[in-house]
Amino acid sequence: MTKKPVWNILRYFALLVVGNALFSLGFNLFLVPNSLNVGGLSGIAMILQRVLGKGGIGLYTAVMNVPLFVIGYRRLGRGFFFGSLLGMACNSLLIDLLAGLPAPQVETMLGVIFGGVLTGAGLGLVFLPGATTGGTDILARLLKRHFREVKMGYVTLAIDTCVLILTGLVFRDISKTLYSAITLFICSRVLDAVLYGLDYSSVALIISDRYEDVYRAIDKQLDRGVTYWTAHGAYTGDEVQVLCVCLSKYEIGTLQQVMQEMDPKAFFIVQEGVHTGGN
Repeated sequence: MTKKPVWNILRYFALLVVGNALFSLGFNLFLVPNSLNVGGLSGIAMILQRVLGKGGIGLYTAVMNVPLFVIGYRRLGRGFFFGSLLGMACNSLLIDLLAGLPAPQVETMLGVIFGGVLTGAGLGLVFLPGATTGGTDILARLLKRHFREVKMGYVTLAIDTCVLILTGLVFRDISKTLYSAITLFICSRVLDAVLYGLDYSSVALIISDRYEDVYRAIDKQLDRGVTYWTAHGAYTGDEVQVLCVCLSKYEIGTLQQVMQEMDPKAFFIVQEGVHTGGN
């Protein structure tokens, strides 16, 4: 009975390290040498390094994350907070540790492609067990609390767009913005491929006495809509509330953390391989 939790912990840290290592390799070997980025705090950190002429990108990223973590400590769930903290620390450390690797001399477009693929695959592996790298993920969730009608994806896209435009201005080359936009697109597509596979999601059914607290936590931490209905136990005849939420594979880990915090005694099942879509 003790093997499964240990295996889950090992898998969690393995995906965290391997994913951040892939991201750092793509970032240092293909993006930084070509003055490209994929937005986020790492992109801002690269711009700061260029402006100041010194310092490590990983260090700048960690420093900028500090106020976000301070603000988000009480406003975000513990599972998301500590998962983001670990992911951020690993990401910042590996970016600076791998910064000294000799970068291959390639054309800018090859840097765009390989940099986008590696960073996207890396982030996908980090997100798979429910972790993040902090940064814009935290900022988007904090903003979402005040602008609930705006989707988190739009908030993140707006932040990344500003970073890409700033890249072109700082490097005085609009092509850097355009190439970075292509890199960001490739990164996002590869990330989606790692997380969603062939456009398949999962559906979770949850039975909890604290169903109101549970669906509010899901809305806040996962930004997912929840449907619920009243059911009756066949044996006891007791009335229960059944919650249904559709989510991606990488969000299952976050859902488990939410359930552990809100109602450890709740019953829930996850059905994988569900195709979602509509007209």
